[in-house]
Amino acid sequence: MKLLADENVPSSIVRALEEEGYDIRSIRLDAPGISGIEVMRYAHKDTRVILTFDLDFGELAVKDRVYPSAGIILLRLHQMNPHQMAEYTRGVIKSRQDREGHLSVIENDRIRMRQL
Repeated sequence: MKLLADENVPSSIVRALEEEGYDIRSIRLDAPGISGIEVMRYAHKDTRVILTFDLDFGELAVKDRVYPSAGIILLRLHQMNPHQMAEYTRGVIKSRQDREGHLSVIENDRIRMRQL
């Protein structure tokens, strides 16, 4: 699975996923400041699952269908420091290989998945 980290994803999460062997790109490094629609276009062009904290991506992918999406992982993690978020996110993503084609919402105490 190829990932695209939105600008709001801490670098600790990006590094943890790189260390795990994931092919991950970062908007913060590649194209800072672009709009959500442009992030969707970037992800679509390279068939990447978007990793984000931004609720708008669920709306763009499910309701507006701006670009076909390879998948979205929406992080809703609270009261964790960047290292804890990185380790938790790494474990959750590693636990399942079927995130593509889904909107996955990762919370502190549960994970929800909906097919796109």
